[in-house]
Amino acid sequence: MNYIAHYPKHLQDQIARLMQEDKLGLYLLSKYPQKHTITTDKALYEYVMEYKNEYLKKSQLAKVSYDGKINDIKQALGTHTFVSRVQGGKLKAKNIIKVATLFKEVPEEFLRMIVVHELAHFKEKEHNKAFYSFCEHIMREYHQVEFDVRVYLLHVERFGKLYTKEGE
Repeated sequence: MNYIAHYPKHLQDQIARLMQEDKLGLYLLSKYPQKHTITTDKALYEYVMEYKNEYLKKSQLAKVSYDGKINDIKQALGTHTFVSRVQGGKLKAKNIIKVATLFKEVPEEFLRMIVVHELAHFKEKEHNKAFYSFCEHIMREYHQVEFDVRVYLLHVERFGKLYTKEGE
């Protein structure tokens, strides 16, 4: 229950009860019945660029990809890298986003939450009030989906994948 340890006890109890009754997967499937189809790095780049262009027009994004090295659910779910280099007399910034391969087979809302989270780091480096406010600006239901992603991670840790490659 470490993924939801900082949530209120009544929510933790509800999720624990669903796990004990073997109904956690049904709960998730009822809310998010289908996985997304963004499975290539190119498609992921295009997906992220839509959000970047709408909400962070001035930020530059050099690369977006799925990363198998961060697919362990105990690590980060996505990463953002900011590299500054001097080119001529100017300072050039290069942003890179990597998303855990675990998110190739999840509902689109889960992927969007990770993308929004990583894009928000372009504007706010720390997880502070301004950071989460920006996340909510991009994705109104950010906090609910973040909670559901954490519940999904509990399910994966205990029972394995919920969504298969065939989309079932």
